[in-house]
Amino acid sequence: MSYVKRDEDAVASEIGLFYHLDKTTVLQEARVFNDSPVNIRKCRVLLTKLVYLLYLGEPFTTKEATDLFFNVIKLFQSKDTSLRQMMYLVIKELSNVAEDVIMVTQSLIKDIQSKQETIYRANAIRTLCLITDHSMIQGIERILKASIVDKVPSVSSAALVSSYHLYDVAKDIVRRWSNEVQEAVNAKSSSSGFASSYISSFGGNNSNGQSQVVMSNSSICQYHALGLLYLIRQHDRMAVAKLVQNFAGSRSSGGFLGGGGGGGSVLKNPAAVCLLIRYACKVMEEDPSTTRRMYEILEGFLKHKSEMVNLEAARAICEMPDMSSKELYPAITVLQLFLSSPKPTLRFAAIRVLNKLSLANPAAVSPCNLDMENLITDRNRSIATFAITTLLKTGNEASVDRLMKQISGFMSDISDEFKVIVVDAIRSLCLKFPAKQAVMLNFLSSVLRDEGGYDFKKAVVEAIFDMVKFITDSKDTALSHLCEFIEDCEFTKLSVRILHLLGVEGPKTSTPTKYIRYIYNRVILENSVVRAAAVSALAKFGVGVEEEGVQKSIRVLLTRCLDDVDDEVRDRAAFYLTLMDNNSIAKNYIQDDATFALPTLERQLVEYVNAPLANDQEFDLSSVPIISKAEEEEDRRRLRTQDILPIASVGNGTNNRTHSPAAPATSTPGLNGTAPVSSSSVSNLDQQAVYAEELASISAFASFGPLFKSSAKPIELTESETEYVVHCVKHTFANHVVFQFNCTNTLNDQLLENVQMIMQPEMEDMGLTQVAEIPAEKLEYNVPSAIYVAFEQEDYAVGTFTCTLKFDVKDCDPTTGEPDPEGYDDEYQVEDAEILMGDYIRPTYVPNFSEEWEQVAASEAIETFALDKDKAPSLKAACTSIRQLLSMQALEDTALPKSNAVHTLLLAGTFLGGVKVLARCRMTFDTTSGVAFELAVRNQQEDDQISQIVLSAIA
Repeated sequence: MSYVKRDEDAVASEIGLFYHLDKTTVLQEARVFNDSPVNIRKCRVLLTKLVYLLYLGEPFTTKEATDLFFNVIKLFQSKDTSLRQMMYLVIKELSNVAEDVIMVTQSLIKDIQSKQETIYRANAIRTLCLITDHSMIQGIERILKASIVDKVPSVSSAALVSSYHLYDVAKDIVRRWSNEVQEAVNAKSSSSGFASSYISSFGGNNSNGQSQVVMSNSSICQYHALGLLYLIRQHDRMAVAKLVQNFAGSRSSGGFLGGGGGGGSVLKNPAAVCLLIRYACKVMEEDPSTTRRMYEILEGFLKHKSEMVNLEAARAICEMPDMSSKELYPAITVLQLFLSSPKPTLRFAAIRVLNKLSLANPAAVSPCNLDMENLITDRNRSIATFAITTLLKTGNEASVDRLMKQISGFMSDISDEFKVIVVDAIRSLCLKFPAKQAVMLNFLSSVLRDEGGYDFKKAVVEAIFDMVKFITDSKDTALSHLCEFIEDCEFTKLSVRILHLLGVEGPKTSTPTKYIRYIYNRVILENSVVRAAAVSALAKFGVGVEEEGVQKSIRVLLTRCLDDVDDEVRDRAAFYLTLMDNNSIAKNYIQDDATFALPTLERQLVEYVNAPLANDQEFDLSSVPIISKAEEEEDRRRLRTQDILPIASVGNGTNNRTHSPAAPATSTPGLNGTAPVSSSSVSNLDQQAVYAEELASISAFASFGPLFKSSAKPIELTESETEYVVHCVKHTFANHVVFQFNCTNTLNDQLLENVQMIMQPEMEDMGLTQVAEIPAEKLEYNVPSAIYVAFEQEDYAVGTFTCTLKFDVKDCDPTTGEPDPEGYDDEYQVEDAEILMGDYIRPTYVPNFSEEWEQVAASEAIETFALDKDKAPSLKAACTSIRQLLSMQALEDTALPKSNAVHTLLLAGTFLGGVKVLARCRMTFDTTSGVAFELAVRNQQEDDQISQIVLSAIA
């Protein structure tokens, strides 16, 4: 807090003319309102003082406000325009405190109905609507309806905006004004300017002593009328769609929507057209089947004569989901033209839209690269920053060097907020073009030494972390840059994170000892939190580095830490020194890559604490899945960025749509058919726990026992734009398999009742017997529901089912949703559903594959397979296919081959019944023949039959 006394004159100049203004003095001066004739100049000054006090929040008592109110309304006798406008402003502010303000209603109505074209009619309308009680709105209904269709734009706009505010307190009354509002939208205006609702100027008195008022016509009332019309119809989806189509007009040879020729819309105001575009987007969100029609409307708006409308239409098209490059081309062409506009606002708006589009579809934006490169030197640094970040997402490898040089030139001229945006774009580019890692790493290390806040430095450090993790060649150089950074790092959190990374990655490098000096410097020079992190990092070098003499040196350094003044540092040093006496235990605690699935652990602990018998039973830690730390990190990243799609729109099929309609925006139905289950807010492991809880609540499945496994992703059985969308989730129990079909009806004129899924096995002796079926009672429009079919399985049955949706159809009114009393039977064929051997195997993490592999050598089953080049064009594709078929967890980073010719894939899983299964797949790739691999399977029970069953999943 500053205690320096400020100059009073300076304070007065900042506050303005009314510094030291006193409320009591102003109230005493209010007697001037009683003078006859009215002194216009004094009254205007006094009203200005009152407005200043009211806006400043000066408290007025009810009596003070009431007395002042009735003094002010005496100014109705004056015909001076500016005085009247100030009077209305004060009346509106006092109406919230004063009593009996309704007394002025008749005077306001008289002003509104004045036959003279006075400027303050609009002010009177706003004041009247503000002071009118809800019960009295019907009394002024006729006046407001007439004002809505008034020929004076300012009067019409005032009535429309006031009606908009009255809607919350008198919905039924305002809805009755739909015809008048429609007429206001359709009203023709001599000018289509957008500057303001009206423009007025006050000159001196003319020879007759009357004030001269000049008002320009404007079509801004169309904007207000369209907003009120949408408000009235917003709960009627069909009415909103009709509103958009009616006012969108039609295509013509000369233009679209006022863009040239005839056949355009009645909307002449650009703001109204922009509002219509936003309503069109809402129609698409609520009814994806209208996407094609809305796209054609938006494409027409790209030819509008207003730049604002062009931008709004282009932005709407670029934000539509699942758009092809061909469909985006018209919008991108318009934005490309704006990139070279002399107006900074247009350049900024265009580059911002392209920047957002480049996240999802960089290929569509790449034709604008040349224009965006010209913006790098733009005087507006916001435009230059967006241009750089967009180019980083859309550029090719050849342009990286040039871009990095251009970026270096203006990094010092932009704020930290924009620096973070640039660094995040470079972070993505590093992973896209790993061959250019040296250039980008040098840039990141240089900006890391520049001045900046925590968020900026954190973004740079995160980018270097990703390079260490995903680009092997950059590891040594990146770690060296981080070591130099922590020598002079002012942020404790960043120092701790870097020390942790050095402890994990440092021992794996070719020369690990060079990092020890930097780490020990932190023990000497830094605060207690950093010292404790440095001790942990040193211990990892002592355990992980096999080089002779390193462990002895680490012991000496840790021993010195036993004399530290902070107990945390001392305790860590003592703990790690004790661990290092037993090398096997040390590796388990310090180098172990396993961890518990924390979301599942948290949920089970909450259930244990809340259980009535919690104190009588021990918590079963063995029931919590163990996962790798890499898997945990990936799951956290998914939850943080919400990077996966909702269950209802995720599947393993390919979307071959040739047009742009989006998939129905529906959530996945819960297992009871009503509650939604969202996979974007829970981890993959915890999602199965949700399924298990919901299935256990269904009485037909209660006897099936614990759930062994559920499908990781729902399987699409229909295309997303069909009339009925169906996804399948398979749930495997010890002796049963349950098929859950999530169904969505996308037809707004049909109601489906008694919805069943008829499943016919392709082979009669498949080994599956249907034991239960739970149909969906009804499928309303866009309301998901679930169907269940349960089978009892024998001997790990596999096979295919032909699936047919069977239901009763009732036609219904699309507007009200009221169904006809009678319906008819119908069927709908969907894709086949399969049960595979992988459905009996659950992915499992194993901390030490080689040790467990040797322990179960007696149960090995080996077979050789081949994948042609079409099915497996690379070792990476082969690894993905094998993992999906076996449904097992890849271990020790073997999911991503390091070589293009030879690779060994290590897998682990749990077979139905709790049997741990291990697999080792040695594979080679040839450009002519494809992938050949030898698959060896072993199991914990050392049962040859289980190993052979797992091998059959590949065959």
